[in-house]
Amino acid sequence: MRAGVTILPEYRWAEAKPRWQAAEAYGFAHAWTFDHLGWGPLVDHRWYGSVPTLTAASAATSRIELGFMVASPNVRHPLPFAREVSALDDVSDGRITVGIGAGGMGGYDVRVLGGAGVAGPARRYLEFVELLDALLTRDRVDYSGEYYTAVGARTAPGCVQRPRTPFVLAANGPRGMALAARHGQGWVTVGTARDSLESWWASLAELSARFDDALAAASRDRAAVRRFLQTDAAPVFSLSSVECYRDFLGRAGELGFTDVLAPWPRRDGPFAGDEALLEAVASDVLPTLV
Repeated sequence: MRAGVTILPEYRWAEAKPRWQAAEAYGFAHAWTFDHLGWGPLVDHRWYGSVPTLTAASAATSRIELGFMVASPNVRHPLPFAREVSALDDVSDGRITVGIGAGGMGGYDVRVLGGAGVAGPARRYLEFVELLDALLTRDRVDYSGEYYTAVGARTAPGCVQRPRTPFVLAANGPRGMALAARHGQGWVTVGTARDSLESWWASLAELSARFDDALAAASRDRAAVRRFLQTDAAPVFSLSSVECYRDFLGRAGELGFTDVLAPWPRRDGPFAGDEALLEAVASDVLPTLV
């Protein structure tokens, strides 16, 4: 089991830098940030770009895995994004992982760009992943799809990590899971049920079993694909106490998840909690993970 944290890109760098450095010093295996133009209840809140945030985090750390959780076609195009990913991979000396999701049909990211929703998000997600994969693995890419086109795209020198940076693909439905099983080095879910903690865990058990089927259909080795549980949508905040966090890790492991992400505690609002709890987690929980 590998434990990670998600640090929202809401802090001025003088405040953010110590958090990223602490994530590494505490012994977390990975640290992530959201990739939105604005997010949920914090749309009117201070918010910074994920690419410069991860660039700065790369320079401020030396070992911890870093990444997007998750990048979205709602605000990204594979061509410029591939350039940013390869630059991040170089700056971090091969520590970047790219989480990607289909993007919601609504929300601020869609509204602010003048859209009322996106038709065919599953097809667009497929094209985004296919083209980004091609751009990060070979030069002079031609691609013609319904949503994206590339003509002789030059993308040298490629990534530090070979054949490219790992993809962690978000999916709950059958088409997304099939995509993750084919192209992902990891799969991530937030679960589906929200009415109680037990129903949320039950939804995760069902999703994990369905992903097993998707891997089998794609002839992928189960052990070759990491499984990420992002706990930010759980009915209970996973870092509400040390014992709660330990229980989340244990139950996730029983369901076959290899990695668990918890939101960095905030002073109030979403993910409100006590940052001091992270020190207890670092001393009492993280050293016991195998």
